[in-house]
Amino acid sequence: MLHDETVPLQIKTVDRFNQEKLYIQLTRIFIEEIKSGKWILNKKIPSENELCQQYQVSKITVRQAINNLVSDGYLMKIQGKGTFVTSVMPVVGLAMKTRFTEEMFGEEVKSEKELLVKGVADPVAEIKTYLKTTDIIYRFLCRRMVNGNPAYLDESYIPYHMLPEIEKIDIMQVSLYSLLYEVARLKIFKMIQTVEILNVDEESARYLDLEAGVPALAVHRLLLSSDNTPVGYTRFTGRSDRYKFQTEFERIR
Repeated sequence: MLHDETVPLQIKTVDRFNQEKLYIQLTRIFIEEIKSGKWILNKKIPSENELCQQYQVSKITVRQAINNLVSDGYLMKIQGKGTFVTSVMPVVGLAMKTRFTEEMFGEEVKSEKELLVKGVADPVAEIKTYLKTTDIIYRFLCRRMVNGNPAYLDESYIPYHMLPEIEKIDIMQVSLYSLLYEVARLKIFKMIQTVEILNVDEESARYLDLEAGVPALAVHRLLLSSDNTPVGYTRFTGRSDRYKFQTEFERIR
């Protein structure tokens, strides 16, 4: 007579006798959790404390494994909410980091950001062309001060329907990319960036303490979703005598 025996479910864990580092083993285990569907796409994964208890490893080990998967595009960290599954396949290619950097070596730099303009706008035709929309457009304009002097302007435009709750959001603490990706939960698949020297208009000149018409460094960014729909446009306008623009490329594993 055959007996019906239930085979206990085996839970994968790290092998401490293996010469392979624990965080690398854990990275592979987490990938299996994602690909098997146990960690569901667009859902939050267990907390670091829960993972530490489950696999009996340190927080540093768990964090290294999670950071690997964030770099590879499997996971995304959202401040104050947790870590979410964003893909079941790795992202391959280059990551690009860009920033304006202070050209003030040898002295203590104090940097402050201030909000200048926020609200529904009727932008120039160029912006409407970029965003390809007849919808209401929301604009916010911020200025970065360095040691009390104006350095650059950060100007962004969003079709209002993309983020109808924007009035309730403290935009001083986040970038346009973060607003769209983390708050509106829109996936940004492409960014088109253009760098040019332009003659500043009267508004920009006033905020940058320049004369209208003088040359300034401008960086345009158009953010696109997976179907090439424009979801946001931003422009940095900086004083070339105080700031330089730096782009850094990093290979994704």
